[in-house]
Amino acid sequence: MVSAVRVHQLGGPEVLKYEEIDLPEPGPGQVRYKTTAVGVNFIDTYFRTGLYPAPGLPFTAGNESAGVITAVGPGMKGLKKGDRVAAVFLLGAYATERVLPADRVVKIPKNIDDKTAAAMMLKGMTAQYLLRRCYKVKKGDNILVHAAAGGVGLILCQWGRFLGANVIGTVGSKEKAELARKNGAHHTILYNEENFVQRVNEITKGKKCEVVYDGVGKTTFMGSLDCLKPLGLMVSYGNASGPVEPFNLGILSQKGSLFVTRPTLNSYTATAKDLQATAKDLINVISKKKVKIEVNQTYALKDAAQAHRDLEARKTTGQTVLLP
Repeated sequence: MVSAVRVHQLGGPEVLKYEEIDLPEPGPGQVRYKTTAVGVNFIDTYFRTGLYPAPGLPFTAGNESAGVITAVGPGMKGLKKGDRVAAVFLLGAYATERVLPADRVVKIPKNIDDKTAAAMMLKGMTAQYLLRRCYKVKKGDNILVHAAAGGVGLILCQWGRFLGANVIGTVGSKEKAELARKNGAHHTILYNEENFVQRVNEITKGKKCEVVYDGVGKTTFMGSLDCLKPLGLMVSYGNASGPVEPFNLGILSQKGSLFVTRPTLNSYTATAKDLQATAKDLINVISKKKVKIEVNQTYALKDAAQAHRDLEARKTTGQTVLLP
């Protein structure tokens, strides 16, 4: 038996229940690992509420964790007992142990600690494909990052600055503005006090942005389109304020033949080759200290419900980790 945080019915944080479950031994092509740390992400709340459908009920919450391999399936090559690994995989992460397909785990080097390993995978690999594949950021680009003091936002700011972009971040408070600037944002906009569309226009001297990275969703989407130069790309990768409402595609032509994409990490890391390449790039910038993963909150695994409450109330910054 292992301990896990389970969801038996959809709803608020109170539906997260800490309980004991059975866990099988790994079969062919699988590994079992003892969890050392669990990353908390907004996508976890989407599955909990039903915004994103889970395969069925009940399910173990969470999509990201790190650990040490305790057993491997028959015929396993490349991974062995004692290897430190991390993984992003559909549900099951909020547990003291888990079994996963071996081709979905990534080896973690010694210079990266367990909490960083658990917190970096989903948000860090999301930042990687947003900056390096979805739109390939280059020196001199103007990029707008919404929720710049959030988990993905802080990584986008650091990595975007490293790539030579002019990074503009929106935030909800002066404290978060300072945090975003410390993590690479050249300019910050207090969206509760300022019109971010006007400020982007002022900051870029009318040139606007090549790309907007929007993990907020409903409340920022239409304004984000107005921050783009002609042929610019709107990347809507999250729904923190709710899903984007349907809109007339003709608006994109009116605003300058804009492009819009709604990408997911699963699509960009669907193959083992893409997963390893994405993780390798992330590990490289972290190892070189070009990107730092700030774990600003930790909770006991059994207190996952409180972690969700704080995340949804915007009380957290950077990364949040659960410890078994």
